[in-house]
Amino acid sequence: MNPTEYKDQKNYQVAPAPDVDHLAKVKGWNFEKKFDFQEFLDSFATIGFQATHFAKAVELVKQMQEEKCTIFLGYTSNMVTSGNRDIIKYLVKHKMVHVLVTTAGGVEEDIIKCLKPFAIGVFNVSGRSMYEKGINRTGNIFIPNDRYLYFEKFINPFLDRLYKEQKEKGIIHTPSQIAFELGREIASEQDHEDSILYWAFKNEIPVFCPALTDGSFGDLVYFMRQRHPDFNIEIAGDTKKIVDIGLNNDKTAAIILGAGVVKHFILNANIFREGLDYAVYINTAEEFDGSDSGAHAEEAITWGKIKATAGHVKVHGDATIIFPLLVAGTFGKKEEK
Repeated sequence: MNPTEYKDQKNYQVAPAPDVDHLAKVKGWNFEKKFDFQEFLDSFATIGFQATHFAKAVELVKQMQEEKCTIFLGYTSNMVTSGNRDIIKYLVKHKMVHVLVTTAGGVEEDIIKCLKPFAIGVFNVSGRSMYEKGINRTGNIFIPNDRYLYFEKFINPFLDRLYKEQKEKGIIHTPSQIAFELGREIASEQDHEDSILYWAFKNEIPVFCPALTDGSFGDLVYFMRQRHPDFNIEIAGDTKKIVDIGLNNDKTAAIILGAGVVKHFILNANIFREGLDYAVYINTAEEFDGSDSGAHAEEAITWGKIKATAGHVKVHGDATIIFPLLVAGTFGKKEEK
């Protein structure tokens, strides 16, 4: 009897299965054998689901490196809140990425951590209780109010200097210029070598922050404008600057942790060169609501933000788990060699 048919052919019939022998077989890591970290990461390719997407991300990052792409690293502020700050700093210190795009907290909290550390707490805690104790919470990370007092003491003299340069020299700084100057200022702090901004300054890696005023820095800018109504920050220059970086390099690639403004700022800048050559997304956003945050790479291709021929993957998951493993299997391995 034909194995694709039931006895009663008229009522019970299945379509003949196509040959899938050429595809990789589903298989996990064998813990019976001697453990090798790189082989362990390689085994993710045949586990399935997001593990397979992760393995593809590893391969794409390796290709970015081999082809000497200009790599745009985008990350939301919570990546700096978390220990991923130290991993991003490592990449910037060793010049393994070439352009940074972040949000206001990604700038602010990098500075604050040079002054005072954050603490591991819990997710499930009373908001009222924490507020009364003067402790802010981002997920399960606790940030006491006094951290922002240190930040204010650091930033206010810096803003005064910017205003003086504006009045005396006619210089209105862009967010990337502000980030560069902040990196210079951080060099005098005790823990400056832990700072992303410090190493970006030292290695002349641009840090773009299109939403710089959306946070504590913006609060202090508000008070600055109260004192000096003509104080200003110039944003048009950074648009030209990031677009020119894309236009002046043969191949561009993006690794984007989280989404929102950092994701779109990178993608939109690459429209002018007909799209990125590689893109790796790591986030938990979904596309059903039409948001740019949840949009997959195939949607970006329709806009010309990513090339139709580009290697791309989205890994759905927590970047505090995925990103350290990704770096360990790519940039970290390269540094070891």
